[in-house]
Amino acid sequence: MEISLLLIALMLGLASSLHCVGMCGPIAFSLGINPENKIDFTFRNLTYQLGRVTTYSVLGAILGIFGYGISFAGLQNPLSIAVGILMILLALLPKNLGAAHLGRNSFARIMYKIKSGLGKFLRQKNYSSLYITGLLNGLLPCGAVYAALTGSMAMGSMGGGALFMMCFGLGTIPLMFASVLAGNVVSLEIRQKILKFLPYLMVLLGLLFILRGLNLNIPIISPAMESLQINGEGHNH
Repeated sequence: MEISLLLIALMLGLASSLHCVGMCGPIAFSLGINPENKIDFTFRNLTYQLGRVTTYSVLGAILGIFGYGISFAGLQNPLSIAVGILMILLALLPKNLGAAHLGRNSFARIMYKIKSGLGKFLRQKNYSSLYITGLLNGLLPCGAVYAALTGSMAMGSMGGGALFMMCFGLGTIPLMFASVLAGNVVSLEIRQKILKFLPYLMVLLGLLFILRGLNLNIPIISPAMESLQINGEGHNH
């Protein structure tokens, strides 16, 4: 497992959490968590945040399994390169691409059901409802999440994909946690400036995946990898 990729995933999560504050902040603010009782607040807030991280990790594990299948066919290097290219394209695509058509497809109906479920659990105040709210919150559409999920597939294993997305999710926690504590702790102007850095992080992560797939035998950046072989050659029995 390349530490550099996990660190970038963590940084991607931290940068994208500024977007999360704007998009998911209202959900977090409506949880009814009282910051005056610091111990109760901490546990309730973390319960909600860990629900999001759980969803990210499960999605990462699923895509990691898909990536494992491709790797097992001896295509791990091409997969890593393809994922890197796709991630760079995601960073360069216009933010509003396809937004005008969102309301006319089944995806919009799925999002409506998720938001309806969020509303149901937001009316409850127990730990299980907070956790489920976080789980559902993790399913809401987000470009940075899509980019991270793309990266998790290239990890080539269920555990690798889950760990990659867990790092991404953990990166989103600090600002989201602080926002529930003190409202919008980062001004819109500052958020917009920092969010401009997000595409650069996505491009950097994409380049790392491309270099990883090129198998250049460069420590950390492009370590040598042996693709899994179906015929079992090279395995000790």
